Amino acid sequence: MQIDYKQAAEIIKSCDDVHILTHQSPDGDTLGSGYALYFALRQLGKRAAVICPDGATQRYAFIGEGYTEESFEAKTVIAVDVADPALLGSVRECYENRVDLCIDHHVSNVMYAKKTLLNGNAAANCEIMYRLFEELGIKTDNDIARCLYTGIATDTGCFKYGNTTADTHRIAAELIGYDIDFARINREMFDIKSRERIRLEQHILNNMEVHFGERCGVLCVTDSFRSELGVADEELDGIAGLPLQIQGMEIAVTLKEKSTGGFKVSMRSAGRVNVSAICQQLGGGGHINAAGCFIKADLDETKRRVLELAGKALGELN
Repeated sequence: MQIDYKQAAEIIKSCDDVHILTHQSPDGDTLGSGYALYFALRQLGKRAAVICPDGATQRYAFIGEGYTEESFEAKTVIAVDVADPALLGSVRECYENRVDLCIDHHVSNVMYAKKTLLNGNAAANCEIMYRLFEELGIKTDNDIARCLYTGIATDTGCFKYGNTTADTHRIAAELIGYDIDFARINREMFDIKSRERIRLEQHILNNMEVHFGERCGVLCVTDSFRSELGVADEELDGIAGLPLQIQGMEIAVTLKEKSTGGFKVSMRSAGRVNVSAICQQLGGGGHINAAGCFIKADLDETKRRVLELAGKALGELN
């Protein structure tokens, strides 16, 4: 059941002992939403815990500064930036049928929660959190501002993606008025790279497959690939869009082999192809320019299925 901001605020006012769920392979938006909600609930005198299936990488450690870990049985479960229970990863079995409220901005949301606050026009889920906190009368403090700014900045590519709106800039402008080091956040999120990451990018671009007149680039991250380069999984964050740096590329595809079998597919678009529509046909979804899915198959079959749909979408551009 889809609800509005006022109804979502009423749920939060009446809830207690909250487990906040983020999605697997967490990014700045799901973590920013989760920890911002934690700090907001603490303002309301409620007990809360952030449950992250994979755990956050060191890169995002600053988001949760001031967070206190507590262990308790949940009376209320709230998912943030989680469009599908499949994205709950290792905690799916425990929580899939227990989500009381989902707060999300993905138009592909499958409405698995009892109640869903959905705004597909929001550039980031943290924009929705900002509006929801206004409805709740939450006082924005430095902790909440840091979380929300990080989520908005990361999901808009530092405000350069097409999902960025005038509202996005207005909200960000207010958030940087708090005592947050937004310049450091942007540098950490977008500029700093380890030597391993730079070598990884060079290797990826040198070994990338190109298809359909060099309009689609495919990156295959297999177990043997990881072993050969000796890179940690966290170094793979953000590689999905690398092929789009090449002139003429319309679609970027990254296929990451999972230890349990199959491939996690991440797709990015330069703007003319709706990759969410492609991923929906493969059991996933996301945004028009950034989406994903999971395919339980070997590399050749996974690649065949993805390229068949990508080729069809590119053919419709002509």
